[in-house]
Amino acid sequence: MKNVEANYWAIVPAAGIGKRFSADIPKQFHQLQGELVAQHTLQRLLDVRLINRIIAPCDSASGYWVRVDATKNPRVQLIEGGETRAHSVLSGLNALQDLAKPNDWILVHDMARPCVTSSDICKLIDALKSHPVGGLLATTVNETLKIVTSDQNVEKTVNREHYRVAQTPQMFRYKILYDAISRMLDNQEIPTDESTAIENTGRKVCVVEGRQDNIKITRREDLMIAEAILLNQEKH
Repeated sequence: MKNVEANYWAIVPAAGIGKRFSADIPKQFHQLQGELVAQHTLQRLLDVRLINRIIAPCDSASGYWVRVDATKNPRVQLIEGGETRAHSVLSGLNALQDLAKPNDWILVHDMARPCVTSSDICKLIDALKSHPVGGLLATTVNETLKIVTSDQNVEKTVNREHYRVAQTPQMFRYKILYDAISRMLDNQEIPTDESTAIENTGRKVCVVEGRQDNIKITRREDLMIAEAILLNQEKH
């Protein structure tokens, strides 16, 4: 593969309503250090100049997007999202079909991960630039892991050495990712992330160690944690 010819594109699905967040306003539109969560996330990706365009599958009719300054950047494009994350990512891939080459790189990132650092994104890009398939950022598990039965009893303690917590961005070749997601959806299967779809094809997915502070905002209390992380990142 001639990696120098590969371009980089990002897809940031944001069509979900965040049921676990328990709020009337989608979590990407909540305030975080004076800006909306979506603004922080998109700006982190815009700071990586290698990324040619950022596609955000979402509810593009939402009035909140006018408050996200990053959407005014010509490198950011809002499109209609899908029923699930996988459908939204596929919509993003379709939006790039006249621009992206089969060998190009697609970075898929969660809109609810505003604390990702540019250095981690660049670390992922650099680690995978010669890889035939792609991979994802992931972190080690620092807590003891238990397998629990349906009646809430501990069945066993597992060795955490071989476990990793998947993060985003996840970065894969355009055609490989497109074919993998399309295949699962055609079979009425819904992958929980892009790596799952790639794994389903039998291909090997590379893991690149990411920072522990690249958290995903899932519950309301995560906003306070993200606030503290952003303040610490600014100091350092």
